[in-house]
Amino acid sequence: MPAARSETVTAAQAPAAAPARAALPRTDLVLLAVSITGISLSAPLITATAAPALAIAFWRNVMSVGVLGPYALLRHRAELRGIGRRALLLAVAAGVLLGLHFALWMPSLRMTSVASATALVTTTPLWTILLMRLLGHRAPRLVWIGTCVAFAGVLVLTGVDMSLSPRALLGDALALGAGLAAAGYMLLGAEVRRTVSTTAYTLVCYSTTAVVLLVICLVAGTPMGGWDAGVWGQIALLMVAAQLLGHSLSNRVVRTLGPTVTSTAILLETPGAALIAALWLGQLPPVAAYPALVVILAGLALVVRGQSRA
Repeated sequence: MPAARSETVTAAQAPAAAPARAALPRTDLVLLAVSITGISLSAPLITATAAPALAIAFWRNVMSVGVLGPYALLRHRAELRGIGRRALLLAVAAGVLLGLHFALWMPSLRMTSVASATALVTTTPLWTILLMRLLGHRAPRLVWIGTCVAFAGVLVLTGVDMSLSPRALLGDALALGAGLAAAGYMLLGAEVRRTVSTTAYTLVCYSTTAVVLLVICLVAGTPMGGWDAGVWGQIALLMVAAQLLGHSLSNRVVRTLGPTVTSTAILLETPGAALIAALWLGQLPPVAAYPALVVILAGLALVVRGQSRA
């Protein structure tokens, strides 16, 4: 009888699984392409904006809260009031790490090339795996191979930037640190979203991030205004492109396309940002950096593939 029951359940589940394998939703593929374009525009736009990087990070989050806040308070007010103490503390901690991520990565774009900073910050999956290993989770062999390959690319890339200038090397270090902070942010966020909706979590997280960045800006003596309308327009465009179109659409399509397709597509941020920086800013990485970028992307692709098989 148990065997027959198992066969019945399997047969019932088979039709539901078949459509997902048959074809990916065309609309969501278009939305994913828009998402990657928005994320890829982030680094070049930050580099081109004539305002301090820390101030850009602060106002980007404040604007995001301003757009998201009214909707969240209208539709999720009861949930926000009922968030448990543990979930609230984890959401706040995630916001602190996200603030640290922005505080490290955005200045790195002014110190090293867009291509290098983007490639190094997208090592977030590697840091995530290492952190999970410290927490007792074992990763598949292919994931570890991909991690080693990607870190080999990181070493090559930082060696190239060391030959250029100590400033570029420091920018690389900041971008790597930003990737590590983003890994902690993602792990905490995944835990919070077990019991809290994305909208409620995002509001708490972004609000905390804005407060953290405000404190950092005040301590660092960063100017918070005094720019012309064009700069404010660029910051608003960054918020729309990177936050609303970039990350929000990625969160939207991951439900139908799955984490493997979505995560693999996000790796296109590195060549996308490098292409936009080359065409718009005339910023071309040194020839020796290209093999390192390819190695990093190959390693990340192996990591994503290994995770999908786990």
